[in-house]
Amino acid sequence: MPVTIYDVAREAGVSMATVSRVVNGNPNVKPLTRKKVLAAIERLGYRPNAVARGLASKKTTTVGVIIPDISSLFFSELARGIEDIATMYKYNIILCNSDQRMEKELQLINTLLEKQVDGLLFMGAEIKEDHLQALTSASVPTVLAATRDADNTLPSVTIDHFQAAYDATKALIDHGHKRIAMITGPINDPLGGLMRYEGYKKALADAGIPLDEKLVAHGNYFYESGLRTAGEFLKLSDPPTAIFAASDEMAIGAIHAVQDAGLNVPADIEVIGHDNIRLVEMVRPRLTSVVQPMYDIGAVAMRLLTKYMNNEHVEEHVVLLPHRIEYRESTRPRET
Repeated sequence: MPVTIYDVAREAGVSMATVSRVVNGNPNVKPLTRKKVLAAIERLGYRPNAVARGLASKKTTTVGVIIPDISSLFFSELARGIEDIATMYKYNIILCNSDQRMEKELQLINTLLEKQVDGLLFMGAEIKEDHLQALTSASVPTVLAATRDADNTLPSVTIDHFQAAYDATKALIDHGHKRIAMITGPINDPLGGLMRYEGYKKALADAGIPLDEKLVAHGNYFYESGLRTAGEFLKLSDPPTAIFAASDEMAIGAIHAVQDAGLNVPADIEVIGHDNIRLVEMVRPRLTSVVQPMYDIGAVAMRLLTKYMNNEHVEEHVVLLPHRIEYRESTRPRET
């Protein structure tokens, strides 16, 4: 039979209420009594029932995290930031992989709520009306990480994807390029796909460079789509002299397509990626990339959620973290 709070109380010669106060860290227990209770807990191997404690306090100190792809280097770094802050504030994490399928995402939201989580962290691509309805009607606080809804209804932590893409494209323009190709993410993704594409277009327009639709290809953020679409660019009669990809994996695919064609990066074609995942340091030449602070996004999102869960003051409902470009060997050295 499992050891109960009654067994501990009998062993220590105190009431069950006193044992409960010791277990829950209540300071209103005499030091000698606390010592007796802790000794009894150790002798009997008592483990408090988290479910029972949760029912009593109406808190489970558990947060549900819905992540699109647990194998992604991008999202794994985000999850690490979430986990570190959750540990700091003594919350446990239930991590769920959604495969970026709406039906599964909605199912996971309901499942986590049934498990009585204290809060939800949601990561996905497009936040649709069904998502909003499920999350806004949830009985617990919700924070979006690395995404946001169109009207900023829900609290969120991300970066300015439009400006990030604008800055990357302008960096290539400043290097003298006019034939700049872009491998976008899915356009139905309002942040990584659409907004980065819009930032690219605006940078070209501001520089007086006409948009050439032949230099735009829609990828899926993964390596293979970068390899394939960059290969198509190189078959053009007037190929690009630079490529901006909406993810690092696609950018690495582009580098390999250029190299497979017998060309040199960056001498023949410069390449810039986005996100600054760990792979950028493993490819040769090392990839210049827009730094999206994945760990910080996860950490700040978790901290924001703790504020909502504990009714603390929140200054910013929507948090945009800073981005920057980390220059490496896939682009020519900047003039100083």
